[in-house]
Amino acid sequence: MGYETYYEEFGYPMKGRKLENLKEFLTREELSYDDGIEFTVNICLSDGKIAATGSLQGNVLKCIAVSDQYQGEGLSAKIVTLLVSKGIENGHSHMFLFTKNENISIFSDLGFYLIAETKDAALMENIKGGIRHFVSSLKAGNSSENAGAIVLNCNPFTKGHLYLVEIAAKMCSYLHLFVVSEDKSIFPAKDRYELVKKGVEHLSNVMVHPTSDYLISSATFPTYFIKDKYKAGDINCMLDLTIFYEYFAKTLNITRRFVGTEPFDVVTASYNIMMKKFLGERGIEVIEVPRLEENNHPVSASVVRKLMAEGSYDEIKKIVPETTFEYIISGRGMKIAEKLRNSKE
Repeated sequence: MGYETYYEEFGYPMKGRKLENLKEFLTREELSYDDGIEFTVNICLSDGKIAATGSLQGNVLKCIAVSDQYQGEGLSAKIVTLLVSKGIENGHSHMFLFTKNENISIFSDLGFYLIAETKDAALMENIKGGIRHFVSSLKAGNSSENAGAIVLNCNPFTKGHLYLVEIAAKMCSYLHLFVVSEDKSIFPAKDRYELVKKGVEHLSNVMVHPTSDYLISSATFPTYFIKDKYKAGDINCMLDLTIFYEYFAKTLNITRRFVGTEPFDVVTASYNIMMKKFLGERGIEVIEVPRLEENNHPVSASVVRKLMAEGSYDEIKKIVPETTFEYIISGRGMKIAEKLRNSKE
């Protein structure tokens, strides 16, 4: 069957009946539709039947599938080309995709390079050696053989985060702080990064880095190719830890990773348990530091956000560094507080 029998259908994203048709097609292909998708392209037959599909969220390709009946006709290449072109049009030249292990060779032939794989999932990028170049750039000026690491989101940076950093900085010759780069938090990624830098500038052996797109969070990890959704968190965790160990720890000589105890978030608590086992088996010590408390309550960013919504600035001042408080009472901080209040209504 020649390509002239197909036509392209675009959604920004798909809606209504077209979305239902897409979900039905993905189900037949043992995939599911991922929430957050911004753009979809379907390659359809003249009767409207979907032969192949693919979607895009930011710079991540998702939900790519070709019906068995139309394999071997170059539809995967057509879908990937259209998605990458759309990504570039949207300002994303560096593209990523998560996939099942058995599809690695397919996407390798389409210009993607393997970053890491576990028994359940793989992460690929369209720049050869992109991750090695990124991590090597972080090594400049640091020859420490006894480095530590903390991966933080800091939404926003609190005295609890600072306490963890100060404890860790005393326990190693050099400490790498990785601030999650994805913009899924109410405090923008650029601002979170700057708040951490300002908050730790008194510590001479601490270096702050962005994670770029390489250290994954549950917010960006897609589940469309995972049959047992309840396993998604563990699969995400293993892929994230594999990337951290293979690239970040090995390149930067990281021998310790520090985390705070997690009394609130079950997912994070579970992640910490898996981290201890996975990294411990590979010679990296995971040190769990008890949370800083204020009036017998653990200090957390979620508490700060709650207090912002309530307008309780005197309480906020007790649990955040001065630099964070200055931001919170600035115009940018007030806009965030307004969003928080609106989200509660």
